[in-house]
Amino acid sequence: MVFSSIVFLLFFLAPLLAVYFVVPKRAKNFVLFIASLIFYAWGEPKYVLIMIFSAVFNYACGLLIDKVRHKRLALIFNIAVNIGVLVFFKYTSFVLSWFGGPEFNIALPIGISFYTFQALSYTIDVYRGDTEVQKNFLHFGLYLSLFPQLIAGPIVRYDDVAAQLKERTVTGKSFMQGFSRFCAGLCKKVIIANSIGKLWTMISLYDFSGLPASLAWLGIFSFSMQIYFDFSGYSDMAIGLGKMFGFRFLENFDYPYVSKSATEFWRRWHISLGTWFREYVYIPLGGNRKGRTRTNINLLIVWMLTGLWHGAAWNFVMWGVYYGVLLIIEKKFLLRLLEKNRVIGFIYSTLAVTFGWVLFAVDGLGRIFEYFKAMFDFSNIGAGNADFLYNLSSYGILFMIAIITALGFSKRLYTRLIPAKLYRIKYIFAITGLILCTAYLVDDTFNPFLYFRF
Repeated sequence: MVFSSIVFLLFFLAPLLAVYFVVPKRAKNFVLFIASLIFYAWGEPKYVLIMIFSAVFNYACGLLIDKVRHKRLALIFNIAVNIGVLVFFKYTSFVLSWFGGPEFNIALPIGISFYTFQALSYTIDVYRGDTEVQKNFLHFGLYLSLFPQLIAGPIVRYDDVAAQLKERTVTGKSFMQGFSRFCAGLCKKVIIANSIGKLWTMISLYDFSGLPASLAWLGIFSFSMQIYFDFSGYSDMAIGLGKMFGFRFLENFDYPYVSKSATEFWRRWHISLGTWFREYVYIPLGGNRKGRTRTNINLLIVWMLTGLWHGAAWNFVMWGVYYGVLLIIEKKFLLRLLEKNRVIGFIYSTLAVTFGWVLFAVDGLGRIFEYFKAMFDFSNIGAGNADFLYNLSSYGILFMIAIITALGFSKRLYTRLIPAKLYRIKYIFAITGLILCTAYLVDDTFNPFLYFRF
């Protein structure tokens, strides 16, 4: 499904752009709205109805909240329905398992977490008076369904694009900048994430009880690269596509692997999600305004919810609690120590995030324990060396490219080697990358999008 959706996007884009720039200004939003529904329906034909329901329901609730006297009750109703739909599709089986209920598998609509959070941010902002209610359904429907960032973010607040829904312009230069950003994201996803992802997939199939430490570390490192280039690559694609149509989406990643603490990491990773939880959960709970104990409780609640947002499984809950506890410790005293030595901070952050990815990537508490045990079981250090060296030599160049890119060195090198006046050179790189990625997608069926399931 993911493979066909990406290929569909590549071949869908050219005719869409042609139609979009030919039709008059007043028809552009309609073209994008219909195109977004078609794109979503290509991957999930029946669940496009859920998307349409969400658009109609939240549009109506925005009008209701704006007009009625009991605005709080209208907002509670809106939140209850939105969260209810999300819980039904995403967490029914998980909740039933608590009570030993029957297995009840429900297919998860792609991107439901993303567009539900966008809808909630809109109605809450209308309630707060932070944004004006949208009376044009086409504008609101486009905001919720806009295909560049519909299925994997970034989460866009309505107020950030409200003016652009009414009026936006695209110049030749801004279009090509968007095109270049889209191609860069596609390369990150297809060439780096997919390739390194094969190594993690292979190692994840091992019996962890006998997994050599060298392969355990190599495996989780490959996953950490895969998930970063998978998700940041999609965010780049979304931001680039948006710019091609005149939209300016906020950045979603800021080189998180250069961080010197877990706190800094989460200021740089999935910025739109962190912003959402801060604005709509942490601050309404009281934030840090009600004493240290209440602040710590608020942080734990937010991070448990962040873990659950990523999936209905105990390993995601553990992952969320892990970061909640870590950030509480850092806030209390550890940050002050880390700030004194940037090298130690970088090593600490790298290890802390890597351990977190074990919780995130490995299913089942027993298997998580076995994987951690394998990472630190150096008694069999010689076992698996042949496999380790073979995989390291096979993926070594790719790892070097991934590390250089993830730490921002490639961007600095590019800026130094290519003067600003020769910016058109990057368009050649972009077209070359697009051709390579298209060939890669047609030739290879391994093309998972990790964040589609969230």
